[in-house]
Amino acid sequence: MDTIGKRIQSYREKQKLTIEDLANRTNLSEEFIRAVEVEDRYPSLQPLVKLARALGVRLGTFMDDHVSHDPLVTRLDERTEELVMHPDGKEPGLRFHSLGKGKTDRHMEPFFIELMPESAKDHHLSSHEGEEFIIVHSGKVRIKYGQEVTILEKGDSTYFNSVVPHNVACAGDEMAEIYAVLYFPE
Repeated sequence: MDTIGKRIQSYREKQKLTIEDLANRTNLSEEFIRAVEVEDRYPSLQPLVKLARALGVRLGTFMDDHVSHDPLVTRLDERTEELVMHPDGKEPGLRFHSLGKGKTDRHMEPFFIELMPESAKDHHLSSHEGEEFIIVHSGKVRIKYGQEVTILEKGDSTYFNSVVPHNVACAGDEMAEIYAVLYFPE
């Protein structure tokens, strides 16, 4: 399977776009786009959403490699890590496991996400069109939504408009796990 960075590069090249063209469409630096394509590193979902929009595809397109039949079933032991966020540019902070991979006609992006303690160091707020629903599976999770900070624990959930600047991170010294469903309007 190609990395997400290689898939982004492939979509860019199919559209005969240079890195400079894509940088102009997204307001991301050329250096950043090169790092995404070559090193497969990104600090958050926000730049990936910008890249997907600029290329005219869904965010999930970067993760799909086969088409499923309805209903899509994802077995626990078949889950694979699809995406790792490096908020500080070095240590992994969040590990995403796509739960919708292969359903190419989906309108939501469901994930199982592991939030490492390192994610708590990141206080950068991001925003994008759409909505998010999160339920905590284990550990403690810090949600910063605008200026409001909330700590969620096992079984707690939140649903919010993601155009408001927000940050989701681990709230303790131990890894937290969440299920998250993101909706990005067309």
